[in-house]
This record gives sequence, C-alpha cells and structure tokens, in this order.
Amino acid sequence: MTVFGPEMIVLVVVVGVLIFGAKKIPQLAKTFGKAKGEFEKGKVEADKELKDFKDEIDNTSKDKEANDSKDEIDNTSKDKEAKSD
Repeated sequence: MTVFGPEMIVLVVVVGVLIFGAKKIPQLAKTFGKAKGEFEKGKVEADKELKDFKDEIDNTSKDKEANDSKDEIDNTSKDKEAKSD
C-alpha cells in the first residue's frame, strides 16, 4: 500500500474543499506556488553564497601554502649563505 495513492489524494482534495471552500482553493494554490518559488530562489542563492565562501576559503588556504613554501625556500637560502660565511 502506498502512502499517497489515488484514494488519499481524492480525500485530501475533498477535505480541502470542505474546509476552505471551492473559491479559496485556487487562491491557496497560487499562494503556495509563490511561496515555493521564493523558497527555491532562496535555496539557489544560499547554495551560491556557500560555494563562494568555500572558494574563498580554498583560495586563502592556497595563498597561505604558497607563502609558507616561499618562506621555507627563503629560510633554506639564508641557512646556506650563513653556512658558507
């Protein structure tokens, strides 16, 4: 047995008509559609911001690694110069 079979859908529609009335159903569907659209837009925007934040963190980590490597090379060069003096 499925949870939302045809009988369940008919029951939900009948209960909705009884509770809200036939004139309110299209208005409620329109409001629900707008809310769903706003939710999707917010979700896409949040995903974009999260991706941008991850990219920023990755770039910061790569810059730090590059600076650490450069400092290590500089320190090695200084050590060699100090030993040859």
